[in-house]
Amino acid sequence: MESAANDLAPLFSELAKGTTTTVKIFLLLTVMSFGSAIIIGLTAFTRIIIVLSLLRQAIGSPQLPPNQVVMGLALFMTVFIMTPTIKEMNEKVLGPFMNDEIDHFVAGDRAATVIKKFTLKQTRQEDLRTFYEIAGKDRPNKNDEIPLSIAAPAFMVSELTTAFQMGMYLFIPMVLIDLLVAGVLMSLGMMMVPPMMVTLPLKVGVFLLADGWHLIVTSIARSF
Repeated sequence: MESAANDLAPLFSELAKGTTTTVKIFLLLTVMSFGSAIIIGLTAFTRIIIVLSLLRQAIGSPQLPPNQVVMGLALFMTVFIMTPTIKEMNEKVLGPFMNDEIDHFVAGDRAATVIKKFTLKQTRQEDLRTFYEIAGKDRPNKNDEIPLSIAAPAFMVSELTTAFQMGMYLFIPMVLIDLLVAGVLMSLGMMMVPPMMVTLPLKVGVFLLADGWHLIVTSIARSF
């Protein structure tokens, strides 16, 4: 009997390891199923996609670049900006979790800490204060004690505010071009000419002369 038990011990050990691996894969797939919400709510994606969308509106070509191109650029820029956070997440959470160094509870706490480290750097203090007032709680002295349930919505509101501020600066020169063209057409009596036919090529030309894409990408990246 003892020899049979010894023979079965390695088998049970392998089954236990296999079960643990299956549970880990299940947990990772569960997290990935919320991938879109995580990308939109807890990364640089929100600010980037809004600024690029407002740029299209300011130029006057809401369909160009196409949505797929804008989305692709926003995703690639998000990965670029989030690379330090992704590396830290891999080193402190994913790697140790897959190597059985930490359990899923510790992994969850560490993941929340890494995410909060990024989000709180971009969050306005007044937005944090607002959500603490809504929750009826006192704000802790240390950022580490701020729960993700408050840090996440405050971060999103801050990102929306920053994105619209950046978009406003994009609209100012384009609106001036619209007003200038409208005034010239009125003074020439060309009221039947659609202003868009004149303003669109002018806006695109000014944008290209100013090396607009370089300025936009650089400004977005340096804003984080």
